[in-house]
Amino acid sequence: MTDTVLVTGASGLVGGAAIDRFLAAGWEVIAVSRREPEVRSDRPFRHLAVDLRDEAACREAFGTLSGVTHVVYAAVFEKPGLIAGWTERDQMDTNLAMLRNLMEPLTAAAQELRHISFLQGTKAYGIHLHPMPIPARERAPRDKHENFYWLQEDYIRDKSATHGFSFTIVRPQLVVGPNHGVVMNLPPVIGAYAAICREEGRPFSFPGGVSFVWEAVDTRLVAGVLEWAATAPQAAGETFNVTNGEVFEWRNLWPAMAGTLGVEPGPDAPLSMATFLPEKAGVWNKIVDKHGLRPVRMEQLLGESHHYADFCFAHGVADAGPRAFVSTVKLKQAGFTETMDTEESFCYWLRDLMDRRILPAAT
Repeated sequence: MTDTVLVTGASGLVGGAAIDRFLAAGWEVIAVSRREPEVRSDRPFRHLAVDLRDEAACREAFGTLSGVTHVVYAAVFEKPGLIAGWTERDQMDTNLAMLRNLMEPLTAAAQELRHISFLQGTKAYGIHLHPMPIPARERAPRDKHENFYWLQEDYIRDKSATHGFSFTIVRPQLVVGPNHGVVMNLPPVIGAYAAICREEGRPFSFPGGVSFVWEAVDTRLVAGVLEWAATAPQAAGETFNVTNGEVFEWRNLWPAMAGTLGVEPGPDAPLSMATFLPEKAGVWNKIVDKHGLRPVRMEQLLGESHHYADFCFAHGVADAGPRAFVSTVKLKQAGFTETMDTEESFCYWLRDLMDRRILPAAT
């Protein structure tokens, strides 16, 4: 019998990539998201348009899925403005409720459920609150702060013990991919900023603050980890940091992205993406019409990612202090050794957004 994976957050950054990866590996896929996921595979899959916050709808949708053998839980609830919500209790409670709304009916129906993977991130190490250890390692004790990661993890550990399925926790660092209108993805933000710079005759200047070194991970690599973890015995019950396997600095990355987007880089010009891009919605509409792009309004393009851009670019920060570096030694020693070039990753997804007429082509 073919294994069947249920992927939540299917229209999002990791969920969409996971669908493609599992389909390519021959799995049957059930995708769960409020809007239809845009994937690259030609293989058919089943889509369930379900809001995980709706307990009754979840009971109806998942209570009959007896054939599900694996789950990739990539759904997340974030509040407008993004950053402030990371420490607010109602956001934590909502994320726990969403996971419960899936797992309670599913574990009653899917007697052959064998594994679930779910996502955390560097907030597990307190990056949003205080300096992190360098490098952060999975074996460290829990950082002592409230976070929905811990609520979800405790819940899954209990369900796993009761129902006999295994789990893997995946902690990616700055995920990069093609999705627009999501909460945390930078290529649409960077691409829209470049298009507006070109339209208005501005240089494509780096808009952030202090220089620092960071890590990122391509969403295709995260999807690879999720597919590997679904069946690898050495992944059961484990937590893994995930990055491309190298570091980068924004100012060194900027010229390659400028070349891909057909714009000229300029000297640093601090600018808040969270403020600038919404203010340029009218300019963006002109760009859409001028270049025959898909009719995606600025707010539909950005989601909450313009707020994430300010965080990632350290906008307004003069001294970044210690940054987020995570060790991926544990993942490599467990057997997953795929890596990616971060510069190529950003440029690949910018080209993808242009190919799909979300961003204007380079000239």
